[in-house]
Amino acid sequence: MGPFLGKRAIASAISLVGLVVLVFFLSRLTGDPTDLYLPIDANQEMRDQFRELNGFNDPLIVQFGRYVWDLLHLDFGQSIRQSRPAIDVVLQGFTWTLSLAVVTMTLVTVAAIVIGSLAAFNVGGVFDRIATFFSLVGASAPDFWIAIVAIVIFAVNLHWLPTSGTGTVWHWILPVGVLFIRPFGLILQVVRGSMITALSAPYIKTAKAKGVKSRPIIFVHGLRNGLLPVITVIGDQAAAILNGAVVVETIFGFPGIGKLMIDSILQRDFAVVLAAIMVSALAIFIMNLLIDMAYALLDPRIRY
Repeated sequence: MGPFLGKRAIASAISLVGLVVLVFFLSRLTGDPTDLYLPIDANQEMRDQFRELNGFNDPLIVQFGRYVWDLLHLDFGQSIRQSRPAIDVVLQGFTWTLSLAVVTMTLVTVAAIVIGSLAAFNVGGVFDRIATFFSLVGASAPDFWIAIVAIVIFAVNLHWLPTSGTGTVWHWILPVGVLFIRPFGLILQVVRGSMITALSAPYIKTAKAKGVKSRPIIFVHGLRNGLLPVITVIGDQAAAILNGAVVVETIFGFPGIGKLMIDSILQRDFAVVLAAIMVSALAIFIMNLLIDMAYALLDPRIRY
């Protein structure tokens, strides 16, 4: 397990280094920083002072070296708009997004695995057809459309739920509900397909012939071999939410990292944008490592 995870960690670390280089040089292609941060009528003295103060007069390689050194010390600079460390601003937003992702993906994973497994055990039956229909609808519906429909029904017409904020558990229902639908549809389809293959294996037929009950056949014998492709999809969907559920967070005014990135780009607060990109990338890096660990635990052949 150790060498396997070590190789995966090195591969992910190389990708992370590549991202650091890409983020730095792309940010320098956005133009003269004095045009971004200073007023249009700023005189030449103000522009020279700003460049000197922020080190923009140094050669690009020196700026890159300083940028990497600061990253190693978790120093992403100051948020121009909020006048505090950018990493503090980003971690505050990331905490909200992480909470949203954990709640949503926990509900999605449990529901999709249970319903998908039962549908696979009764292929062609009424339950299977209903589950397949709703999974296809859920996987096809765009988030922004679901969010608008949910607001019109539950907030505007019924007055049951608030449309924005995070003060109570009621504020979480619409964002979590909207984020739930699409991953649920996708993962349920993968679970159903994978479990149909797993449940048709000879050892499952042998277990049935020996009189083993349906529940152990599905959730013990079948699920262990049917989970590998499911883990990939779960990881992808969780990464998508962690990377910033931009549409949902913006529509519902949820103070997560997706809404923070949009606001920071519009306000040209690039220290926050860069910090948000790096924190998101690190989260994806850790998640991929956890997925690799799950792979190795479920199928020891993958370690080699």
